[in-house]
This record gives sequence, C-alpha cells and structure tokens, in this order.
Amino acid sequence: MRARTQLVPHFAGRGRIVSWERPVHDPGAGELLLQVRANALCGTDRDQLHNGSDVTPGHEAAGDVVAAGPGTSTQVGTSGVVFLMDFCGECRSCRAGATNQCLAKRADMGFTDDGGLGQFERIHETNFFATGPELDPAEATLLLDVMGTTSQALARAAAVRPDIQSVLVAGAGPVGLGVVAMARLVLGPGSPILITDLNPYRLELAERLGAVPVDLRHRKLASALRDAGLAEGADVAIDTAGRESARRSLLDGLGRRGVLVCVGHGQGLTISVSDDLIGPERAVVGSEYFRYEALSANDELLRRNRAYLGQIITHRFGIGDLEEAYRLFLAGETGKVVIEQ
Repeated sequence: MRARTQLVPHFAGRGRIVSWERPVHDPGAGELLLQVRANALCGTDRDQLHNGSDVTPGHEAAGDVVAAGPGTSTQVGTSGVVFLMDFCGECRSCRAGATNQCLAKRADMGFTDDGGLGQFERIHETNFFATGPELDPAEATLLLDVMGTTSQALARAAAVRPDIQSVLVAGAGPVGLGVVAMARLVLGPGSPILITDLNPYRLELAERLGAVPVDLRHRKLASALRDAGLAEGADVAIDTAGRESARRSLLDGLGRRGVLVCVGHGQGLTISVSDDLIGPERAVVGSEYFRYEALSANDELLRRNRAYLGQIITHRFGIGDLEEAYRLFLAGETGKVVIEQ
C-alpha cells in the first residue's frame, strides 16, 4: 500500500472542529488497518472538543479490515469493532483476563493514538473483535461503551453482591441507558430498575427500555424507592453521572449489603465509614471500561436482542455533520449518536 494521507476532523479546542491531514500508515507486524464505517460519540469526547486534541478522536469504532500486517490471521474484509485499550496481553493483569487494567498498555485509541473519526484507523490485531457482516456497523458499536462498560459494572457489583434483585442508576446518558438495558436482560422483567436524571427526553427513553424514571426536578428519590417497593433500599446502585451529589444520593438509596459502583469519572464522594460502610456492610467499587473477553458473550446477547438494544441509538449522522451531532448529543437531546462513513 503506497503512502497516503486522509482528511479527518481536527478538534482545535473551544468547540471548534476543522479538517487536517493525517497519515494513513501501513499496518506493521501484528497490526491491522481498518476502514472506519461507524464511530459512536461519547460524553468523554467533551474534553477533547473543548481543550483540543493532538490525535484524531473516536474510541467506539467499527469498520472493515482493508490491510493486515505480517503475523496476523484476520482476513481482509472482516468487519469488527475496536477495543479502546491496546493491552499488552502479557502482564499480570492481562494474564488474569483483566485487559482493562493492563500494566503495560500501548495506547488508548482515540486518546493517545488516532481513533475512529478518521477514515482509516491502524490498530493491533489483539484489540480487534470480529463481528461479521450480519451486524450493521453502527449497531456493532453498541458492543463497546453501551454494553461492554455496563456489563463490567454489573459484574463488579455481582462479585460483591451475587443476589442482585434491584438496581438504581444515576444518569440517563448512553451509559446509564446501557445499564438499564443490560440489567433488564440479565435480571429479567420482574426486577425493579430505577434511573434518576433531569432530562425528560432521556428519562422517557429509559422508561421505554424498562426502567422507572425518576425526574429529580419533581420527585425525591426516597419516595420513588418506596413506591417501587424498595423502602429498605436497592441492592445495587450504579453512578454514570460522575457527580458527588449523585453518588451521595445513590449511597443513601442503598439497602444493607448494597453495592455502589462508580463508572462515571468526575467528582468525589464523602463518606462516613461507620455509618455508610461498616454498619450496613455496603461496598463502594470502581469500574473502568470492560474486559476484552466480555465481547464474545455480549456479541451473542446483542444478536438475540437487536431491536431492544437498538433503541439506544437515536441518531445517525455523516461525518460532514459532526458539529451538529455533537451539539445535539452534548445538549442531551439524543440517546446514543453514531457517525457513519
């Protein structure tokens, strides 16, 4: 493949998106070159949008392999998604399957290396997951933050509290919606799932997915828990908002042996160790992205529930409408937004 360049979005800071040329690199040993077909937007893009980025953003990409380097086994033409973390596969964490906690991570795609808002993305074969042609590329991006990050959070909770029967979620953005959907699929139709937010559009979408929406502008969480038969508190609370007030509210909404899982990066949490943790035997844990090995099970789950999970994607845009896509997405006027190429 001859040397060439691609014209891609450049996040120049202060919300400005311009175009710039970036190289299209031939894949080296163990590497693949993807032609990107879809990339989902994420709230963490906000920082790059406002502060600028030296690389092409995009960390929820799906595409087709157009070139494969020496030592790879993936066939050209294979469709799949990109695991955000370019894990080493050899460190203690990776050997234990905790690829999201790699101790010698090579890159975070879209953050330290060019990502999925370009036309082409070069990756290591080890962080590519083949999906095949049956899944639409936009649909395949659901395997990443929407399903992967949320299944990891639920797994972290279940490791502490295996008998989960109720879930409380803060934040009805795409990850919060993913928590609702994954919890509903895992726990079944009878388990109460409550979600808090201030955004009517996203709360309505959460309700369609099977959650009890709690609009905090008009209703207290304690009242909603009582009405849902959870006066003694929920089993698990998952924070996707990253705000201290939300975490505090979730912790107060937990029952005995409850688990608070912090997924959203951001502010802190002030706790009373005796009253919040020791006495009620509660736990507070963190959950970062997900393990690569989860992709296989989630791929099967997505194929069985495509129409249900597909509701989370509410908008699709071409790359030429990227600014408008971010405007709507960051204003909270969408569910998951996907850029298609």
